[in-house]
Amino acid sequence: MTLPTEGAFARNLVNFTRLLRAAGMSIGPDRTKVAVEALQATGLERRDDVHAALSAVLLTRHEQQVLFDAAFDAFWQDPKLFDRMLAALLPKISGRGQAQNAPKRPARLNQALSPQREPSAPRPEPESGDEEQFDALLTWSDRERLAHRDFEAMTVEEFEQACQLVRSIRLPLKTLQTRRWSRSPRGALDLRATLGRTARDPLLARVLRRSRVSRQPPLVLLIDISGSMERYARVMLHFAHALLQGRERVNVFTFGTQLTDISRALRHRDPDEALAAAAAAVSDWNGGTRIGPCLDQFTREHARRVLTGNASLLLVTDGLDRAEDGQLGEAAQRLARFAREFVWLNPLLRYEGFQPKASGVRALLPHVDHHLPVHSLDRLADLAQALRRPSFSSRNVF
Repeated sequence: MTLPTEGAFARNLVNFTRLLRAAGMSIGPDRTKVAVEALQATGLERRDDVHAALSAVLLTRHEQQVLFDAAFDAFWQDPKLFDRMLAALLPKISGRGQAQNAPKRPARLNQALSPQREPSAPRPEPESGDEEQFDALLTWSDRERLAHRDFEAMTVEEFEQACQLVRSIRLPLKTLQTRRWSRSPRGALDLRATLGRTARDPLLARVLRRSRVSRQPPLVLLIDISGSMERYARVMLHFAHALLQGRERVNVFTFGTQLTDISRALRHRDPDEALAAAAAAVSDWNGGTRIGPCLDQFTREHARRVLTGNASLLLVTDGLDRAEDGQLGEAAQRLARFAREFVWLNPLLRYEGFQPKASGVRALLPHVDHHLPVHSLDRLADLAQALRRPSFSSRNVF
């Protein structure tokens, strides 16, 4: 069957891909061309065939299926069923007056389907202090609302705001005293320097003091960029970029099916340029996950270089390892020997009934010092509080 490349159908297909792109899916013009070719092979006689063909060429990972199904049902509506679909969206009264709503669409899809508002004219400057205080309260309310929302459940606009807010989160790790000494107005008596000064110039003799040099320990981030970690990985990359601007000894690695060092790419001052450079350096974004082999490669090639001076290690992953060679437990055990503090940030802890049933989770847990959630802004801010507390070890508990 030959489909028209121009006309109403072609425009509708382009608009459908735009809807998916507005809802947060990464779809380029090349995918639209492939979608036309797929429909030419399957035809338009059966709705299920069209759904399967578009799903096969437009989706890149399994987690996008729910969003795609909702967008397909909302966009490709049968005109004869419009009235019944509209009635299904209205609340229905049953029992003792309780409303039962239709299945809820994803927030990103509702935002993409909503009509675009025209930019309103700028409001005049407030003349009284009360109006300024009211606007400030609204801004604080927006931040409070975003602080508790899961990154995966945010709309496109909310996610962009969250990426900006995450840059304001500070991670003050405990400072450690080194073996080096430096001149200090307050501190221990520096007898050697005092005697040397007195011998050189007895008339200007005075007591000299010294104190140990304190510095922040190195920090290493290992970020999982597999398909199930897409949104959480993007937030953590913004977080890592902010850390690199305020700290000198920070190294950032990404891993999916292979390990990539993106520390130099994130050194750019501009966050957009830094993330673009990091994306260009990473070739396995939104792919599978081989945590064990990647951790083993990091231990062999980079651990002795970056995990020095009482370094802390942050591992950002859901622990869902697709490698079935049983290498993860041994790799995590060897890696834990290099880090002073091994912290696992797991977005799956957002579920109240989380249980370590997956083999990858069970393999990692005995070797980490902290197991913390990282699915929202407030949980990411709690990370700083957790690292301030005295280090405890949960190793060999499970």
